[in-house]
Amino acid sequence: MKGQRGLIMGVANDRSIAWGIAKAMHEAGAELAFSYQGEAFGKRLEPLAESVGSDLLLDVDVTDDASLDAAFEALQARWDSIDFVVHAIAFSDKSELTGRFLNTSRANFKHSMDISAYSFIDVARRAYPLMKEKGGSLITLTYQGSNRVVPNYNVMGVAKAALESATRYLANDLGPDGIRVNAISPGPMKTLAGAAIGGARRTYKHCDQNAPLRANATLEAVGGTAVYLASEAGACTTGEIIRVDGGFHVLGMPQADNL
Repeated sequence: MKGQRGLIMGVANDRSIAWGIAKAMHEAGAELAFSYQGEAFGKRLEPLAESVGSDLLLDVDVTDDASLDAAFEALQARWDSIDFVVHAIAFSDKSELTGRFLNTSRANFKHSMDISAYSFIDVARRAYPLMKEKGGSLITLTYQGSNRVVPNYNVMGVAKAALESATRYLANDLGPDGIRVNAISPGPMKTLAGAAIGGARRTYKHCDQNAPLRANATLEAVGGTAVYLASEAGACTTGEIIRVDGGFHVLGMPQADNL
């Protein structure tokens, strides 16, 4: 990825999936910019960005058009083009990530869909002018709760289903311009976002014990997958949901010892 430049959105701390991707891309030679939301996350991000040689940090609220416009204008002022964007942004009210999906509120449904799914479309629309001359790669993050019922994942499952569908439609829209659009679907990981979901520890343990590889995804594995998608190695891959979950998605039941 030497000579490539791109934006990483969604690093919360050094255990974030987005940070695993950023590290892998930096090690592969890419030059990085980062976005964050709010002063607290900005302070956490600053030393991490510095460790990979980046001083381009953008405060972005993905629910605010003016904020997104300003961020991409600042990005374009520094770089006349970009090669990739990593979208690792999702949100739901923590109180609705327990119990029954039936009880999802209208307000949280709309808010979750806006941040977790629509923001990828909004970001793609702004990244497009910076990629259309030579192509590029847009990558988002999803989870198998999009197509299978996962306890407590609730409205996030619906939002991720929308995100995956958006990935396919964007791939078709942007393919003629050489822009690839894909999603990575890791298994459960010990992240700040993952901890918000009810029963997270049990879910992590269950997948770790039953996946064919008897292991959950690592930041390094997800990062390596992102490097593949953003590099020339992934030149003919678009519209895909690539699972990095130790093979858990192929199971119909737990392993025999855990039935």
